[in-house]
Amino acid sequence: MGAIGGLVKINISFIPLFVISASIFIGACNSSKLESGVDSNNISPVMLFDFENDQVPSNIHFLNARASIETYTGINGEPSKGLKLAMQSKQHSYTGLAIVPEQPWDWSEFTSASLYFDIVSVGDHSTQFYLDVTDQNGAVFTRSIDIPVGKMQSYYAKLSGHDLEVPDSGDVNDLNLASGLRSNPPTWTSDDRQFVWMWGVKNLDLSGIAKISLSVQSAMHDKTVIIDNIRIQPNPPQDENFLVGLVDEFGQNAKVDYKGKIHSLEELHAARDVELAELDGKPMPSRSKFGGWLAGPKLKATGYFRTEKINGKWMLVDPEGYPYFATGLDIIRLSNSSTMTGYDYDQATVAQRSADDVTPEDSKGLMAVSEKSFATRHLASPTRAAMFNWLPDYDHPLANHYNYRRSAHSGPLKRGEAYSFYSANLERKYGETYPGSYLDKWREVTVDRMLNWGFTSLGNWTDPAYYDNNRIPFFANGWVIGDFKTVSSGADFWGAMPDVFDPEFKVRAMETARVVSEEIKNSPWCVGVFIDNEKSFGRPDSDKAQYGIPIHTLGRPSEGVPTRQAFSKLLKAKYKTIAALNNAWGLKLSSWAEFDLGVDVKALPVTDTLRADYSMLLSAYADQYFKVVHGAVEHYMPNHLYLGARFPDWGMPMEVVKAAAKYADVVSYNSYKEGLPKQKWAFLAELDKPSIIGEFHIGAMDHGSYHPGLIHAASQADRGEMYKDYMQSVIDNPYFVGAHWFQYMDSPLTGRAYDGENYNVGFVDVTDTPYQEMVDAAKEVNAKIYTERLGSK
Repeated sequence: MGAIGGLVKINISFIPLFVISASIFIGACNSSKLESGVDSNNISPVMLFDFENDQVPSNIHFLNARASIETYTGINGEPSKGLKLAMQSKQHSYTGLAIVPEQPWDWSEFTSASLYFDIVSVGDHSTQFYLDVTDQNGAVFTRSIDIPVGKMQSYYAKLSGHDLEVPDSGDVNDLNLASGLRSNPPTWTSDDRQFVWMWGVKNLDLSGIAKISLSVQSAMHDKTVIIDNIRIQPNPPQDENFLVGLVDEFGQNAKVDYKGKIHSLEELHAARDVELAELDGKPMPSRSKFGGWLAGPKLKATGYFRTEKINGKWMLVDPEGYPYFATGLDIIRLSNSSTMTGYDYDQATVAQRSADDVTPEDSKGLMAVSEKSFATRHLASPTRAAMFNWLPDYDHPLANHYNYRRSAHSGPLKRGEAYSFYSANLERKYGETYPGSYLDKWREVTVDRMLNWGFTSLGNWTDPAYYDNNRIPFFANGWVIGDFKTVSSGADFWGAMPDVFDPEFKVRAMETARVVSEEIKNSPWCVGVFIDNEKSFGRPDSDKAQYGIPIHTLGRPSEGVPTRQAFSKLLKAKYKTIAALNNAWGLKLSSWAEFDLGVDVKALPVTDTLRADYSMLLSAYADQYFKVVHGAVEHYMPNHLYLGARFPDWGMPMEVVKAAAKYADVVSYNSYKEGLPKQKWAFLAELDKPSIIGEFHIGAMDHGSYHPGLIHAASQADRGEMYKDYMQSVIDNPYFVGAHWFQYMDSPLTGRAYDGENYNVGFVDVTDTPYQEMVDAAKEVNAKIYTERLGSK
């Protein structure tokens, strides 16, 4: 069907005359597709496009893609016509289509409905589609889904959810229910697949939908799909138990079966025995003591890790002088393995945080629960409590895996009891001949795995208990937290930004470095140290998002805000008089004293002059941040590399990246894409600085997960192939000296306690059983990293 300016309903008696002929066409085609939708709103489904008239609709626009109408085999097995979309995604970081109606669509009559697509990937590669739907007010939600190669299937994204009566949340719908899961299970059973929530608003203004886009972003291959039958369909009735009984006694999905699922203690032990029989803990051939390349050029040995450019490519150099490339896994610790149970305790029985603490709550180990706390246990979230088919009684041998989270970033509870099924499974697997013996065995097995799998390091957020293993290098980390003043970028995802000109910030940075130095004990096995993670320095969405720190700080008075004072000093030095500033910025201030009271610049148009000044201020802020942190690391850990703050790829303003390059030995980035497209990372040539990927991952949903993570694969086998693609793009880039996968184990099925992430992104699952497809992929990559990077000697 061609483009239709407004809604087209299957019941044509309500359709304006000028679209009747088109609607008849729609009603006749593929009607079986619409019969699965139960009309819970007493409203008929709406077909937007079915592509049966051989014309590409005029209000579907394409970016870096070619479109044509092609015949394919439909879901019902009959020939059908759809839109073939060939995306040049290898050459362009953003490709896809956008549907823009002449007037916004009014879908407000649908009180419970979803947007459906029939899609199939064609060719050799699955496709991760990002779905953005924008309303007339500019609000957007982003969902995502993987599209496998093979058979056409229906995919849906909820536009409006079922109304719920939740005891701990009041009257809500399932879209904005704070369940404690990053993505909830489907609210009805169907062969159709639901787009998983990524970010944005939960509920749009359905009275005016202005744009629908499907995109592929930063892919390593060109992607081609066939899309058909874009439609609005009423939601079937809700499964009232969609959040009930999700988790079995091993922490797995209790409602689905899948390859590798553990059904009994005997199966768990059998899987353990098979793995341990094959696990010899030996490193790959041609590896030095520290994991460097024995067959590579022998370089200067300093006794610690350093950097050097070899044949035009940056490399790390191990303590013995051998070329070294860092590969490994993050989160080799239990801190993030627990999930909220729905219960809480009297706070008077819970130990509270110290003001001098340098470790954030989510990175704390499993905080033990006392008998005194157990005695005050009470139900805090019936929704959470109903998710578990099994939790141990307090006198059960596995009750020691209860723990407590004193604060949460998101979810229905601000704090509460948590349970680690992963930790409990370690005890089930390895036994307890003395208190905590299963943890000793876990550490031994983990290091054996890392060496056998060919990894050269333990990644960020490794438990310091691993630091003295003396078999494989590790990366250390710290956070600058404390009672210093703060500023805002306007989008402080993980929390407010530090006021880096506050003297207390330096005090806390020094304390952080001191604590980390005591943990690593000047060990030559420590590659380097990350300080902080994914700070909200600014976003690339717009000038105002990128320069949020200057813009929001200028609106505050100078008194009591050291960063504002620093900004004021810089502007006074540049403009000398308030008249010159007024002329440049379009202001009408009477004096610098008035300027120092705070100036709301958010409404000012960002001219070239203003952009340059914002850039100057952001550069000054970033320079101070990295200078202070570098100074602290240099003071306490002069032998170890300072690795920066791990920029998120959604927040790395060039002013801040350049400041990091001035002070960090290696600049770190977290990049959740399918790989490192050359065009996105071309700026590294200008910096000419060694860089490292601190985090990336790829997940799937074929093992019972409700969310695959930030980057999606179609299956575990597809995960392995995509892992190899990503790592090859790192190895091929001359500026990167390594990459770490996030993370060692899957997130809990019902979401990690701090923020609800429930991703299938582990190399091992909740039962500590490795994903063989990932292990095989890692072995293949790690076996050739040095010859791929530097060539044969």
